[in-house]
Amino acid sequence: MSGTDTDRVNGPGEEPPAGIDELLERVRRDYVRVGPREAYDVARAGDGLLVDIRYAALRERDGLIPGAVVVERNELEWRLDPRGSHRLPEATGHDLRVVVICNEGYASSLAAVSLHQLGLRRATDLIGGFQAWRADGLPVAAPSAPSAPSVPAGAREA
Repeated sequence: MSGTDTDRVNGPGEEPPAGIDELLERVRRDYVRVGPREAYDVARAGDGLLVDIRYAALRERDGLIPGAVVVERNELEWRLDPRGSHRLPEATGHDLRVVVICNEGYASSLAAVSLHQLGLRRATDLIGGFQAWRADGLPVAAPSAPSAPSVPAGAREA
């Protein structure tokens, strides 16, 4: 068998796959990210939905953003697709402004692009994630009990 590992992945003469840094750079060109203060203003004005996709252990350790909806990353698309049968009540339409929040602002970028593919063109993510929110001194609530993802009444697992 001849060829390089790249040839076996892509075929002869094709570009090698992007690494994660290149992928993040490329997807972030397609939308405007927001900083912690802007995300806070969005939430205060009722102009959008903050969606916390951090792991439960991180939410339990670091706290919660008051008013943010908690959605596990692996359920995000099902919960926010306005046409989906498992959507959150807040997923009212494709014009919904969504700010996705992860721990440090990496996974949320990929999640925002996935929401764009569902037609949620106003989806974005928080630069620096929860850690930047907290570092800016914005409100953080201690979880009263292990936090559970938000699930609409009567919804089945997606």
